[in-house]
Parts: sequence; structure tokens; C-alpha cells
Amino acid sequence: MSFQTADLYDAHEGKVDVCLPFFKSFGLKTKFHGEIVTIKCHEDNTLVGDMLRNENGLGKVLVIDGGASLRCALVGDLIAAAAVENQWKGIVVNGCIRDSAEINKMAIGIKALNTNPTKTVKRKTGIANEAVNFANVTFKPGAFLYSDEDGILVSESALI
Repeated sequence: MSFQTADLYDAHEGKVDVCLPFFKSFGLKTKFHGEIVTIKCHEDNTLVGDMLRNENGLGKVLVIDGGASLRCALVGDLIAAAAVENQWKGIVVNGCIRDSAEINKMAIGIKALNTNPTKTVKRKTGIANEAVNFANVTFKPGAFLYSDEDGILVSESALI
């Protein structure tokens, strides 16, 4: 189903939260939406890789709170390819990605702060499926995210 975040905002004003416009778009899908799944991690993408490689993402969007670190990338081409294979609708990264040229050829939508070629450490740290807050929005597991060229909206219930 096609949507515009501006139209969703107008129809549900006061019932949606709008992310501050910090994010750049990557991947072939300029629009994506789905139920929110969260990971909070800092410069360690072990949980990100595990989730996107091992979980069916049908109808879901992974929201990664990397603490806005720009020192390394939390998603690269191999992890993004796993997300496509496991049917994730999109990824929002409060941090960086890498391999952007390859990711931009993939059938997925990703919003991230920027790119950085540096890989993460692997300490197996992080927390999954807890509320995270960044860009002036709280992302709760089970809520819904809508992303397009104009920005990102979050709603407690499905809008479309």
C-alpha cells in the first residue's frame, strides 16, 4: 500500500510522533513501514547481525539505537543482504552504515545518520526489544513506523 508521511501526519495529527530530520536514506526502497523491533547497542553490532540473519522480519522494521555514534558502522552490506533475505521492511539506525554503494542496490529501505567504513567491535553487548529514544521520539517494540522521502513517523497503532 502506498502512503505519504505528510498525509498520515495530517490524518492522525496528535496521535503520531515525528522524528527530527537527522537521517539520510539508503537502499532502493524510499518508503517502508512496519511493526517496530528495537536494539540498543554501542559500537557493537553483534545483536544487529544476529537479529537480521536469524529472525523473520515480515512486516517489521528494525530500529537500532547506536547512541548516535559516528565512529563505526552498525550495518554493512552482508547484514543488509540478510535483512532482505529475511523479509525485513526497513532499518533505522541512530548511527552509521557502511558499504552504502552495495546497499543502494538492495531492495530495502534504510535510514541512518551517515556512513563510515569502520567495522564494529564484537563484544556481544546490547539489549533487544526495549523502548529506545532518539530524534525526539520513543520507539517502542510493537508500535508502528512509517518512513518515506519526507521523514519518519511513529504511531502506537497501525495507520494503514
